Amino acid sequence: MTTVDADAARPEPGPPEAAGPGRVPTTDPWARAAGLVRAAQCDDALALNDLLDLLTPYVSRLCRPIALSHTADAVQESLIAVFQGLPRLKEPESLYAWVRTITVREAMRVAKRTSRETPVSDFRDLPGTWSTELEADVRDVLRRLPPEHRAVLVLRELEGLDERSASILLNISQGTVKSRLHRARKNFRKAWKR
Repeated sequence: MTTVDADAARPEPGPPEAAGPGRVPTTDPWARAAGLVRAAQCDDALALNDLLDLLTPYVSRLCRPIALSHTADAVQESLIAVFQGLPRLKEPESLYAWVRTITVREAMRVAKRTSRETPVSDFRDLPGTWSTELEADVRDVLRRLPPEHRAVLVLRELEGLDERSASILLNISQGTVKSRLHRARKNFRKAWKR
């Protein structure tokens, strides 16, 4: 087991701190995660554990609106796929995008497998203040959308990806992304007005 520089590479939670007089700026946890990836690829169990701690909230946030009440299954499948593929990750600096790709694909697979009649878990980690009533309304509307539409909405509205990036991640054409996004937004608005 290798532990060289693993402690120095462990990211701290929270946003980067601004540099000030006598302060050294803290780097972005995702950028610093590259050291954890390298250490985990060398069989450092502590680095692997720290990487799991870093990835789990992000993977959960992506899975929740796509896999609905089967979020735990989607998170588990995603993390298994990530850690099985970790030894083959050639560019540790691309961890964020690589994990996002795996997570969205796994969440869609779980959602398709479990069908769409199940409710959305919750939205506590999304920005903004959510009332219980609003949260229930959003859950109800999302439950009516197919997994493909939920996935494209998550990538565009939560992750802020453009159509090209979403098409690459979902392995579909840009035209398909645009049409799914149009239909998803239209169906969301239609269901919301009821």
